[in-house]
Amino acid sequence: MTPRHLQDWLEYLERLHPTAIDMGLDRCRAVATRLGLTRPAPLVVTVTGTNGKGSTCAFIAQMLAGQGKSVGVYSSPHLLRYNERVRINGVEASDQALCDAFAALEAARGETSLTYFEMGTLAAFWLFERAALDAVVLEVGLGGRLDAVNLVDADVAVVTNIGLDHADWLGDSRESVGFEKAGILRAAKPAVCGDLEPPSSLVEAAAALKAPLLLRGCGFDLQVEQDCWHWQGRDGSGQALELCDLPLLDLPLENAALALQAFALLNLPWQPESLVAALLATRVVGRLDRRLIQYKGRELPILLDVGHNPHAASYLARTLQRLPLAGRRLAVFGLLADKDLPGVIEPLLPAVADWAVAPLAIPRTRSAAQLNEALKERGASVTIYSSVCEALDAQCDQAVAGDEILLFGSFYCVAEALEWLERRTSGRG
Repeated sequence: MTPRHLQDWLEYLERLHPTAIDMGLDRCRAVATRLGLTRPAPLVVTVTGTNGKGSTCAFIAQMLAGQGKSVGVYSSPHLLRYNERVRINGVEASDQALCDAFAALEAARGETSLTYFEMGTLAAFWLFERAALDAVVLEVGLGGRLDAVNLVDADVAVVTNIGLDHADWLGDSRESVGFEKAGILRAAKPAVCGDLEPPSSLVEAAAALKAPLLLRGCGFDLQVEQDCWHWQGRDGSGQALELCDLPLLDLPLENAALALQAFALLNLPWQPESLVAALLATRVVGRLDRRLIQYKGRELPILLDVGHNPHAASYLARTLQRLPLAGRRLAVFGLLADKDLPGVIEPLLPAVADWAVAPLAIPRTRSAAQLNEALKERGASVTIYSSVCEALDAQCDQAVAGDEILLFGSFYCVAEALEWLERRTSGRG
């Protein structure tokens, strides 16, 4: 048999199961058991939530690395390369490593059909176990209770926040979403939640499991000042901890505070200087991602953000309010058809002077005409373009000193922009 390249494997995985999403753990658990994939590392942190999972995972992983731990991170979706989903000590898995993992899974699954995401999750576990890591940080793909990541019992479960998204799978209320996300909790194991008003379904699930649940605002908290912030929390034995006069970060401070509390529950050395250095070193591509680009002899600031639901858009809008511009903010925007379009655009209307909208290069895109209509109805200045790249070029062409380009919306929108940036950097565009 001719060896498959990574792209061959990914195309094969897309055809392997009759549906892209098939909630449930039985099939995945059966294959994991055959391969002994029950514990990818001695220390496991699982992270779920409607928004902020990626940056929270990144903060936790960076703090663990600062302690000299070898760390694996599994996250999704990817922006440019599938390899982004599996990182070991900060390095993306190679094509060959992923191919080896998929080949091992293919040989072990027999007649058991797995989805693209399930195969990817088990491949990550396979690679983590063979790397003999000290710790792994696992980002839940969808929900929690029935997500493939939930095969593993976490030492600490993290819930970033709870909003309405993926209603077809998680329900149309915060209580139903909270119930699904509470599925990552384990009996007598600590959990952390960053939601200021967590649904009762989550709190009740923790109580039933006798899982100590630390909530933002009582178990831990943060206070933000003009040029610094402060954090208070507790360690695994309930002793108070504090970090004061922390430097402000580019990524959301709420997620940094949540990550600090999760780390505090791992019973590892508490070294303030190391923790602060880790927070400052944390970067997440496409999340409040600020860059300066050279465009036709001019230097332009661009901000990339994968805010694609109302909660994320509101946070982005609050962040922009704290960062006034000398000039205008010119937006480039694309969104999937199943997202709440009014809920995403309305928080950002006051911050954006001009909108360039475009369809995404996938069938599930919301049309540029729909984006245009929704914005025009709300009095916005809008222009339709045939692609994200064309929209980017147009906004960069009209930008003058003091202006900023804001590109946000779907992961696919940000991915197209990153490809555009790579072409410009390499001289191909």
